[in-house]
Amino acid sequence: MDGFEEAEMVTPVDMLRRAECEVVIAAVGEPTATGKCGIKVVADTCLSKVDPSGFDLLLIPGGPAVMALLSDGRAAGLAKDFASAGKPVAAICAAPLILKEAGLLEGREFTAWYGVRDQLGAGCIEARVVSDSGIITSRGAGTALDFGLELVATLCGREVADKVAREVMA
Repeated sequence: MDGFEEAEMVTPVDMLRRAECEVVIAAVGEPTATGKCGIKVVADTCLSKVDPSGFDLLLIPGGPAVMALLSDGRAAGLAKDFASAGKPVAAICAAPLILKEAGLLEGREFTAWYGVRDQLGAGCIEARVVSDSGIITSRGAGTALDFGLELVATLCGREVADKVAREVMA
């Protein structure tokens, strides 16, 4: 979907692939999406074809596209499916709004882009990355590297995340 925040999608995907994780990028609509800064990304599949049982983690990037994802509803449904299966769900920037819609923020600490914090309510804290009971959140493009490394740590362990961090000089 057009309007995603490029750094919030590409940076975590890069960190995961450096850790040798298989990453599948799913598009809501057309297979080619243009980010908010004009970078085009070609998806591997369509969101409607994503079966949560075949994946270990869901990542939802932020950007202006979050509002369209909210109204579409499928991302919130998918987030709920992943969480119900005990699989981590990650959201950055404004994307925690989707986690709220899915009912996944209740009773947890999380973080988000300052522009949506009032809409998220209790539990939103000032931190670069927050991981709480399988929900991983981050503030925005400036924290995307830390966020990506936390996703690596979640899937592969802290040792692998530290190795990737050293390789990229983080």
